Amino acid sequence: MQDVRVINVRNALGITDYFVIASGRNPRHVKAASDELLRELRESGTPRRGIEGYREGKWVLVDLSDVVVHLFLAESRELYDLEHLWGDCPSLEWSSGDGGAARTSRPSLGRV
Repeated sequence: MQDVRVINVRNALGITDYFVIASGRNPRHVKAASDELLRELRESGTPRRGIEGYREGKWVLVDLSDVVVHLFLAESRELYDLEHLWGDCPSLEWSSGDGGAARTSRPSLGRV
């Protein structure tokens, strides 16, 4: 996935603490990233509340209760512009675990 952002929405939104937002190159890439995330969640025993949008692969939302993961096609991400919508919320540092670039200046969540 590309351009991963983590936004702390805890104080602005009472239903979750973090949004993780990332872009995929095409629907197949978004679905593959979703599949990998779901596999890792199963293996770690992390429960999920739901998943939406998988069939279309334009915007897949995975609800983990405290964290909601949004995997977008670039054009869908631009259209919905969650970063702008939640722009007053602090962003957290992101590390992909494989030497990927970090974001902003807040504490790291590690791999989400």
